[in-house]
Amino acid sequence: MASWWRVFPRAARRYPWPTNVLLYAGLFSAGDALQQQLRGGPADWRQTRRVATLAVTFHGNFNYMWLRLLERALPGRAPRTVLAKVLCDQTVGGPIALSAFYVGMNILQGKDDIFLDLKQKFWNTYKTGLMYWPFVQLTNFSLVPVHWRTAYTGLCGFLWATFLCFSQQSGDGTVKSVFIFFHRKEVGDRPPEK
Repeated sequence: MASWWRVFPRAARRYPWPTNVLLYAGLFSAGDALQQQLRGGPADWRQTRRVATLAVTFHGNFNYMWLRLLERALPGRAPRTVLAKVLCDQTVGGPIALSAFYVGMNILQGKDDIFLDLKQKFWNTYKTGLMYWPFVQLTNFSLVPVHWRTAYTGLCGFLWATFLCFSQQSGDGTVKSVFIFFHRKEVGDRPPEK
């Protein structure tokens, strides 16, 4: 029996699309499960299933196709090319993915105003993403082989998904809202001083 670590790289090369999409979706869903754990409430598996549904049906596929399109349009790893890819990713790909997340989650949650989170949280979340994603994609476009780029994005997306799912559930799209939440939680968990 072949080990997992030998089979997986072969699958990624032979079937890059489904391998990358499923890995991306698994990591994105794990990010939602982690943020639920960190918030301290009971696990909401229906919510995690909604995140997984969105990750499989849109985000994983979009990222796979988007990264391939960028590589075809701007092939190579020369510094100027890598910077052009990062710029395209942050000005086109990022806003599409972020908008799809907020609208898609509101659709899956059955909310009346599917654009409410988008209107309220998009700019804050986008600006927060600009502190993270350019560095991730700089590494991605300069060091990661093309057939692993979606998986790498998913791995880095695990942290982003943790933040993004928190923002969709409790935050306002800023890192500050996460710190405030955890500070309040920490203060609430302390025994009263005598």
